[in-house]
Formats: sequence, structure tokens, C-alpha cells
Amino acid sequence: MPPSAPSPPAETSGGHRPSRAAAVVLATTPAARSVLTDGTVLDRLAGQLDTLPVRDVHVVARTAVAVGPGAADGARGLVDDLRSVAKVARASSGPVAVLPGDLVAHREALAMLLEHPARDTAALVAADGGDGGPLRPPVRVERGRVAAAGSSYHRVVESNGTFRGVLQVGEADLGGLAGVAEELADHVQGGRLGTVSGAEVGDLILVGLVRAGVPVRAAMLGPLRCDRVTGPGQAADAVRRLAEVDETAARLDAAIKSDDGFVATHLVSSWSAWPVRLCARLSLTPNAVTGTSLGLAALAAVWFSAGERPAMLAGAGLVLLSFVLDCVDGQLARFTRAFSPLGAWLDAISDRAKEYLVYVGLAAGYTGAVGLPGGIWALAVSALALQTLRHTIDFSFKASAAEAGRAQPERPRSLADPGDVPPQPPPPSDRRSPLVRLSRRFDQGAVRWLRKIVVLPIGERMALIAVTAGLFDARVTFLALLGWGGLATLYTVTGRVARSVS
Repeated sequence: MPPSAPSPPAETSGGHRPSRAAAVVLATTPAARSVLTDGTVLDRLAGQLDTLPVRDVHVVARTAVAVGPGAADGARGLVDDLRSVAKVARASSGPVAVLPGDLVAHREALAMLLEHPARDTAALVAADGGDGGPLRPPVRVERGRVAAAGSSYHRVVESNGTFRGVLQVGEADLGGLAGVAEELADHVQGGRLGTVSGAEVGDLILVGLVRAGVPVRAAMLGPLRCDRVTGPGQAADAVRRLAEVDETAARLDAAIKSDDGFVATHLVSSWSAWPVRLCARLSLTPNAVTGTSLGLAALAAVWFSAGERPAMLAGAGLVLLSFVLDCVDGQLARFTRAFSPLGAWLDAISDRAKEYLVYVGLAAGYTGAVGLPGGIWALAVSALALQTLRHTIDFSFKASAAEAGRAQPERPRSLADPGDVPPQPPPPSDRRSPLVRLSRRFDQGAVRWLRKIVVLPIGERMALIAVTAGLFDARVTFLALLGWGGLATLYTVTGRVARSVS
């Protein structure tokens, strides 16, 4: 059947309104029409899409039958489905989501793709099968991307997850989606993909995108559920299992980084969920929290400029509180999905501004409190210059690594080949430098956290400033920053050079 009429625009949550996607709902199995207490499985999915940033909903409804060289009618149905996806991709001016109509999922699972600010190409993936069942359809995830995907025809070597049926293709990759869907249709029509079924449209498209070299981000489900059902009984059970998971708590857990610096992870993120909830309840935007954090740092600089012990202690407390809000603003942005380019820029700029304002306040306070300042401004400028150098090294290295990755695109692979290319093994240890081998050997447990502390991230720097300024004076603070910062710079540069030449 032809695509349905466009649905009314849906309002988005959060402060930033992303571009709206077109959704292709493949209602190709009888389970999509399974009756639930509030309608059918397909009705439930349509209701969820109405609350998400979806501009148009195209429903493709056919009967799913096995296809192969001798199943002309079934093959024709699958071919038509794939060509329908290609037609939508060519006509769309924004991302295109492909969903099976027999899907029972948390709304939050769908929002992980449809409300993500990147609006990129991504697939919902459950690690290790999610529910302990077989990895069907299997995928292999490497460094946050789908490196290989499978179907009933295509195999995956060393699979570590399963595709849950929901795929979004970003605007930049729509041409690739149309080409892949058409190529798959030709292969099915020619009987070159074995006995694939009409329910595998999304699985086949994911295989095609990955093999065409399109970067597909793996959106990991975590505790959320996203299941395809085969009948009314399984559909009802799947809906009941949804209630076992607190969607809000899962969303909040996903918003809080678990692999940040030691101070941020263990001393802030371990309890910052409640201020994030409070800010969301008060409808505070991440930019407002960023501004408050900057204001507290400026107030800390004013207290430090007084140079007296009570003022130094007050300034130290404000520095710590400012850092807590610095963590909360990013967590709030991820929790509410209120992202914007302005917010990202403000967050990066405010981090630098807060730290340098505190330097000025400390130096001014020391000058006023001590008759012979003894080059305190030279120490302040040196600390500022060292930190600026460290930021430059970090940004330039990441940009160079990203550029190197783009310079080596993957070679497209034939969709008619059922096999998979196994993951590339790491280079032999005797080819790696001793520093790299030692680093990999001890990158776990307490040593791993020690390494994170050594590089002096912003949480450790704020804690160092607060402790030394509150208990001692500005000279001790700047000497500590220069000593620890110099060691961190040497450690970082040495490690990156060793990895670059290994």
C-alpha cells in the first residue's frame, strides 16, 4: 500500500527543537495488529511517535512471508517494501527513521534516536542480547559504532550485541540509504539473499549501511526495553515488562557520565542526580545553570581578592559549588535533551573563564595581604599559560585523530556475500613501545583511576585550588598548579607520542 498521509507535527521536549524526522513504519507482520488493552501494537507505536519529533509517518503494511528463489510473491512484497524506503529517503529533507510495526518499546528507547541532538545515523542495540537470548539479529559494536550487522543471510563474527529493530538515518546519509535499499531490492528480486523474510527490512538496511561504509552510531539501550513480538500473548507480556523499568531513572542514569575524572565521578556524580531532577522540575535550562556556575566562580574570585582567611575559606567553598553546577549543567542537558550550539559554546568558554577569574582573584588577594608579593602575578600568569597550553594540546590531538580516521574510509562490501570480515587483531605486542604496553597492562582498577588523577582534569584542579587556597595561600595554590600541571603535561605528551609512533 502507498505511504499514509503525514501526521501532525509533534512537540518536542527540552529547550532545543531538533529537525523533525520522517518515520517509515513497516507493519509487515500480523503481530503489528495484535490487540492490546489500549488498541493494537501498531496503534501503540503510532501514539508514541506522535509525542516525538516526527514530521511524517509512512506506514507500509504487508503480510510477511519467507522469500527465496521460489517464492515470487513474497519476494515481490519485500522488494516493494525496500523500494518504498528508498522513495521516502529521496523525498525527505531531514532524518529518516525505520521502525517495525510489531515493536513494543519504551518511549525513552525511541527518543534515544529521534530526540538525539546529533540527528545522525544510529541504531538501537542491546549489549549481549539484552535478555540473555540468542543474538538475533547480531551486531558487533566497536568503539561505539556498529562495525558489522547480520540477518538470516548475513553472518557476524564475534557478535557482542543485537539490533533491536529501530534505525535512524541522518540527513547526510539519505543518499546512501536510498542506494542501499535499491541495491537490496535488486538482490532480493534476483534471489541472491537466500530465504530472508519480509520482517527483515530494517535488519537488511542496517547490514547495507554498515557494509557501504556509513558510520552507524550504536545507541545502547541499557535497562530500557525494545522488543519485537510475534503475537498477542507475547505483546501483552512485553507491555507488562515495560512497567518493570523506571524510564525516568534510566534516562537520568544515562545522563550522568560514569567514566569522568575521579573527583567528578566519585565526589559529584555519585549524588548529583537529585539536583538534576530539581533543576528539571523547576524548568531551569542548562544555560541558566552554566551562568549560575560562572557567577559563583566570579563571586569566589571576589572573596579571594580580600586575602583574609575567612574570605579564602568562603571562596574555596564557592569554587567547589561552582564545579558541582558545572557537572550538573551537562547532566541536565543530556537528561532533558535541551542541547544547542550556543549551550556547548557557553559551557566550554565558561570553564576557562571561571578558572582564570579565580587566578586573578587569588593573585589580587595575595598582593593586598602580603607586603612583598614576591612575583605572585608571574606565578598566576605562568599557571594560566600552562593551562592554556594543555588545552591546546588536547584539542589539537583530538582534531588530528579525527582527521586521520576520516582519511581512511572503509571499503564497501558486497551485500550478496553472506560472510563477515573479522575484527582486526591489535598489532603484536613486540611492535608496541614499552610505554604503550605498560599503559595497557595497568589500565584497570585503582591504577586506572590514578592515571585519571595524574592528568589533572578540571575536577581535580578545582579541588586543588579550593584546598590549597582555603588552608594555605595563593602562592601555594599556583606552585601546586604549576608542579602538578607540568607533570600532567609531560605524562600526556609522552603517552600520545608513544601511541602515535607505535
